[in-house]
Amino acid sequence: MTTNPPCPQPPRSALLALNRCNLPAKVIASLEYQLAPAPLELDGVKALYTDLLQQLDRSASAEQRLERFRNYMTLRFRLPATDLPDSDLDEPQARPKAHYKRLLRGWFFDSDSREGAVWKGWVESRFGLLTRFHREPIPGPESDAYDRFMEERVRGIYNTNALETQLDLLYTYCQYELAQRYPSQTHLRLYRGSVGHLFGEYRGRPLKLFNNLSSFSLDPEEALRFGHRILQVEVPLTKIVCFDSLLPGQLHGEQEYMVLGGLYEVTPYRGVTSVEVHSTG
Repeated sequence: MTTNPPCPQPPRSALLALNRCNLPAKVIASLEYQLAPAPLELDGVKALYTDLLQQLDRSASAEQRLERFRNYMTLRFRLPATDLPDSDLDEPQARPKAHYKRLLRGWFFDSDSREGAVWKGWVESRFGLLTRFHREPIPGPESDAYDRFMEERVRGIYNTNALETQLDLLYTYCQYELAQRYPSQTHLRLYRGSVGHLFGEYRGRPLKLFNNLSSFSLDPEEALRFGHRILQVEVPLTKIVCFDSLLPGQLHGEQEYMVLGGLYEVTPYRGVTSVEVHSTG
């Protein structure tokens, strides 16, 4: 009788011992999780923000859910009602404060920006997946590269209004909306350009260890922005943090998906022949 070899495990250098989620990081980052995902729930969100979930439940359409989510975030965190300067709806502020919409725009323009550092730091805190690349390779939490990353992350969340909690609710809203759009699915086929080495093989399929947060695309042509080797990946819906049509206008309609990292089985995609590399993050 043929038996499958044991699944490769993610390296300890990619994981934190503690997180703020219902599953440990070693499970979330594992190949087993990609193959058979389970729900991910952030600590305290259901208990503390039941009113948001109730509002979403009472909404009759995706448009109404979006409107209620945006209104809830604006009121709960005292955010600008519009991003336009000098709006009569905005409260005067001594200095502009970062909020979830600015973080999304910052990520889109450069995942190695200060906003990108905040995103990756949030993933570390909530899911226990360590950042392995930010401007430069990060070999581990004891490295100088990691210290530089943390300095940028701290500057990014300084003097903000519960910024990481805003990201908690954005992820929760994303998961709610994915469940409405794909009620019978557990995975979504996405594409990622890669310039790094593969992690190895399992059952004859190549494996890739992705950074703790990466951009994927529904369009393999768009995936070329991130590397010359296009990888096709079956991504668990639970590992999608945000996507372009969740908040129209924030990710600029590039069919972009922000995806939690870890080990994945991947398939080389042969349908794209042109090469244009803009980022290695």
